[in-house]
Amino acid sequence: MADKVKEAMRRLSQNIPKGGMPSGGGRGGGAAAAAGKAASALFTAGCLSYGAYHSVYNVEGGHRAVVFNRITGMKPTVYGEGLNFNIPWFERPYIYDIRTRPCNLQTLTGSKDLQMVTIGVRVLHRPNPNMLVWIYRHLGTNYDERVLPSIMNECAKAIVAKYNANELLTKREIVSADIRKELLRRASYFNIQLEDVAITHLSFSPEYARAVEAKQVAQQDAERAKYIVLGAQQEKQTIITRAKGEAESAILIGQSVKKNPGFMKLRRIDAARDIADIVSSSGNRVYLNADSLLLNLLGDADDKFEKSVGKKANWW
Repeated sequence: MADKVKEAMRRLSQNIPKGGMPSGGGRGGGAAAAAGKAASALFTAGCLSYGAYHSVYNVEGGHRAVVFNRITGMKPTVYGEGLNFNIPWFERPYIYDIRTRPCNLQTLTGSKDLQMVTIGVRVLHRPNPNMLVWIYRHLGTNYDERVLPSIMNECAKAIVAKYNANELLTKREIVSADIRKELLRRASYFNIQLEDVAITHLSFSPEYARAVEAKQVAQQDAERAKYIVLGAQQEKQTIITRAKGEAESAILIGQSVKKNPGFMKLRRIDAARDIADIVSSSGNRVYLNADSLLLNLLGDADDKFEKSVGKKANWW
């Protein structure tokens, strides 16, 4: 192959005239030189434009930047908001959003009494602005996707396992505080700051829900039966009291009749007055016997009654 190349070059040299290229070649050589200079100038301008464009970067509000150097690695400085400078190609900035962001997690776990509970936890988090270099070196830019789901799941299950199903409902604020405390402790290992932790959802298995409903129905039935028993007892006491009152009333009436036979005449007068009031207020005309209306107050009925009472008293 090398011999063939040498032979081609030898033949080309033999074909070139000894006087050199024609005079027109001089003009062609000058044009080529000018084109080379223009290309060099264009390349230089492009390099300068690239360097000027990539030597500055802007950090928006609520963001911070860390810079990676191809020679020394991660620079320890965290750059704030505004316009910042770097060396093109040698340095590359990475922007972090340090504003508070939410993260939601819903998991199925078991309580202390082995009841299955579905719990939802919502966390407001942000990275520690002073530790962004460490976060990028160990976790990268998607630190929240790598860390929060695992620690939220583990903390929620660990805390729920300490309480019974009833306590999860009655002590919800305490459960939320315990989850927050545990999450703060675990997130501090990764330089993640938590602003708020809240329980957004808490539900039990369908079997437990039906059991709770049946228990509530049974308690309501028991309370209703207790009130029915109390009502029956009160009614019984009322009947007894009424019977005692009627018996005592009968005894007092008997004693009054024995002591004063005119008592019955007074009762007859009261009854006659009531009947007269009723008949007078009626729109119909009624013709009845005076004895039937107890209006025969001047008859001999009272005398007969007094005589009978006197005979009984003499017999006693």
